[in-house]
Amino acid sequence: MARHAPPPPAPPPAPVDVNLKEALEERYLAYALSTIMGRALPDARDGLKPVHRRILYGMHILRLDPGSAFKKCAKIVGDVMGSFHPHGDQAIYEALVRLAQDFTSRYPLVEGQGNFGNIDGDGAAAYRYTEARMTDIARLLLEGIDEDAIDFRDNYSGDAKEPIVLPAALPNLLANGAQGIAVGMATSIPPHNLAELCDAALHLIEQPKATSEALLKFAPGPDFPTGGIIIDGKEQIAETYRTGRGSFRVRARWTKEDTGRGTWVAIVTEIPYGVQKSRLIEQLANLLNEKKVPLLADVRDESAEDVRIVLEPRSRTVEPATLMESLFKLSELETRVPMNMNVLVDGVVPRVVGLAEALKQWLDHRREVLLRRSRHRLAAIERRLEMLAGMMIVFLNLDEVIRIIREEDDPKAELIAAFKLSEAQVTYILDTRLRALRRLEEMELRREETALKKEKTDIAKLLGDEKKQWRTVAYEVADIRKKYGPDTPLGRRRTTFEDAPDVVVADLAEALVEREPVTIVVSEKGWIRALKGHIEDLSTLAFKGDDKLKASFPAETTSKILVVATNGKAFTLDAAKLPGGRGHGEPIRLFADIDEGADIAAVLLYKPGAKALIASTDGRGFVVGHDDMLSSTRKGRAVLVVETPAEVAAVAPAEGDHVATIGQNRKLLIFPLEQVPEMARGKGVRLQRYKDGGLSDARVFALKEGLTWRDSSDRVWTVPAKDLKDWIGNRAEAGRLPPKGFPKNNKFG
Repeated sequence: MARHAPPPPAPPPAPVDVNLKEALEERYLAYALSTIMGRALPDARDGLKPVHRRILYGMHILRLDPGSAFKKCAKIVGDVMGSFHPHGDQAIYEALVRLAQDFTSRYPLVEGQGNFGNIDGDGAAAYRYTEARMTDIARLLLEGIDEDAIDFRDNYSGDAKEPIVLPAALPNLLANGAQGIAVGMATSIPPHNLAELCDAALHLIEQPKATSEALLKFAPGPDFPTGGIIIDGKEQIAETYRTGRGSFRVRARWTKEDTGRGTWVAIVTEIPYGVQKSRLIEQLANLLNEKKVPLLADVRDESAEDVRIVLEPRSRTVEPATLMESLFKLSELETRVPMNMNVLVDGVVPRVVGLAEALKQWLDHRREVLLRRSRHRLAAIERRLEMLAGMMIVFLNLDEVIRIIREEDDPKAELIAAFKLSEAQVTYILDTRLRALRRLEEMELRREETALKKEKTDIAKLLGDEKKQWRTVAYEVADIRKKYGPDTPLGRRRTTFEDAPDVVVADLAEALVEREPVTIVVSEKGWIRALKGHIEDLSTLAFKGDDKLKASFPAETTSKILVVATNGKAFTLDAAKLPGGRGHGEPIRLFADIDEGADIAAVLLYKPGAKALIASTDGRGFVVGHDDMLSSTRKGRAVLVVETPAEVAAVAPAEGDHVATIGQNRKLLIFPLEQVPEMARGKGVRLQRYKDGGLSDARVFALKEGLTWRDSSDRVWTVPAKDLKDWIGNRAEAGRLPPKGFPKNNKFG
């Protein structure tokens, strides 16, 4: 039999011209909206993304309630993928695993059996090996889902229904947090303590206009499942929660453990949220091998079920806090956890919200759930009351009802006509078994009817009274708070708050230096040395050529020395690196890059938190903190801005309440220290006014102790406060000639 060739294919339709720019915009926008709405951003009401919501609803359908038998994760993933989430089995399983990890979720929604990964970063076993069921928290998220509490929509294939949002009996958005990256936007919400969120929600119910700052009294900040310490200030945290954007500095928790004979180790027991322990150990080992942490000798991981990382110092003289500060600076023992509370408001609009609005979204949702469940219950009561009314008639006319059912051809129509029953009542009666009719009791029916009518009245009052609705919501929130309070293992706060250290060590290698007393000696020509011990008598000290002593003061080998140049720059020297006292020392210029045209104006001992008055020859100056003068480089830090030919004339400790300035014109002025501003850098303000010349010297003193100076013969003069009234004035005045005996070089000595 001959074979016939297939007919030729139909000609293609005529091409359609499409504007490429418009097509790309339209399709990319559709993709972006799909990503934002369907994958990345959580709903502000239940705090869940669609994949998580579908997993929990799929487990609800499988009846995987707390206390029930576990089922294979392969079964759960298959059902969810086949019915609700057509995005691949691995995506669903990874989401399921994260819901079960107690180091990822603050309040796990899934209880896993088998290998679900660990804090080291190891992945979970394949879903054919693991089993799961819901936790009590997940059950609370689903509570009322079968009571018309929320709306459903068609699934992707149109053959089943899925929930748009869960009833969410707890504020899951903040309790468990969320992370996601969409197109053009992202979300990052850290987990919080559930009991604290309930307290904040109860306050918000009482004070609907409460701000995010006010709610921080109840929920002060994140509560990570891995613990740790938050070291941000309260003001910064308040700003983060007010705007919904910011970050939190989280540090590992550690303790010092004595190992005998004066030795010790640091034990890390909690690591920051989101940090893999194995990666952290590897990072610390690399820092050790590359000799970037000179204070650390060894790192060991002795963790079992709990985290235990042992950090061994290089020397027993190392301060534990200094060692940890170096590691916080260089490793993931300290991290920043971002916060970007970008959520779907009302499940529709993506927006960044603050703490107050996030809780308000959940509370409004809970009120709506309460109303819907109440209406559902009210309809059920009304149906039951109708059935009870029909059963009362059956009870009172039982023999006649039985006769009609046995003898009549159409018992339904006869019962409706004989007893004026509704069709629903007759259907219920006819569906009732005879043995159940035999046990009917009038008192029992009356009792049930009375109870249902009372419940109906209460529900009707609830639906008509908004205040009562909020009281009911508050009662539900208080019940959750009681169940997961701070005294329970799951509700106990794990993350604590501490202030950040005031001073960060600039050069951590100095911690290896043995602390010994030294005396710093500076000559007029700028040579510096460190003599061993604290020496008061320096009369026998030798200097090079015609050089002589400029300044000396006691210090320690671990001290820092501040050098102020006449051009207004400040430099920092380490006392341990200065030459010893056997020779004449070395020029300061070998340790600091001081400009050619500048000279040494002052050398002083750095004291954390101390302040100094710095002034220039043109009569301007201000108070500056020692911390603001510190520099970590040889180039120094600009402090006082001077314009040539002016230069730094005085750097005096700001210890007292009054300032005394003496000009080159030999005019003395005294004024309150509070009139001088405190700055970190600048030109300063005018301290004393001059017609000719400029400032020669300045000093800060306590007025009640009088003004003291030292003359050229090394004698000490003190003028009591009562004799200084002629020189006391205000800043920027001219002053007058000093008291008798003031040095002719116009210096306080």
